Amino acid sequence: MKDVKTRTETLRRIIGHRVVDGKDAAVVTVSQSYPTDADDLWDACTNPERIPRWFLPISGELRVGGRYQFEGNAGGEVLTCTPPKSFSATWEFGGGMSWIEVSIIPEPGDCARFELSHIAHAEGDHWETYGPGAVGIGWDQALLGLGLHLDSGAAVDPAEFEKWSLSPQGLSYVREAGNGWCDADVAAGTDPEAARERADRTIAFYSGE
Repeated sequence: MKDVKTRTETLRRIIGHRVVDGKDAAVVTVSQSYPTDADDLWDACTNPERIPRWFLPISGELRVGGRYQFEGNAGGEVLTCTPPKSFSATWEFGGGMSWIEVSIIPEPGDCARFELSHIAHAEGDHWETYGPGAVGIGWDQALLGLGLHLDSGAAVDPAEFEKWSLSPQGLSYVREAGNGWCDADVAAGTDPEAARERADRTIAFYSGE
């Protein structure tokens, strides 16, 4: 995996806010363009046979009202689904609940863009301590795995991906992702020094420092 294509030139990161259940929520949005059509990208993100090839094994019922569970990670309920354009679901992990919204957007040149918004109430010290990169870097890595799968059609070997993540190139990717989320944080109005400090904490966490 030493020649991984990170495609950072088409990666976009945006921080926003909205009111959910009467409380302020942070909206962390990441999107990536891929050289495949919208139907193939939709299938890769919704087909339970393909999702484990780039993300995690998944069980449950992938339909509106159905519940799903990623092995060793989050689960939740599918809230909406409009094939082949978008779906939304709760994201339940560690006793907390947030939400995800996924859109598949056709682009020129037989390409399509995967866009994911992770919405969470900005409560407690976690957001102030780690900022958007706390979830953003993880989604960056997931989108990288998606790209590897789309390039070959094959499954990404979890052991090989973990090994790469700890390599100099993988750690450089984490730093680049963390710096990208820092820039998005500043663009959203956060004090640059505060954004830098929490980005550095998040980079250290993902790097195992």
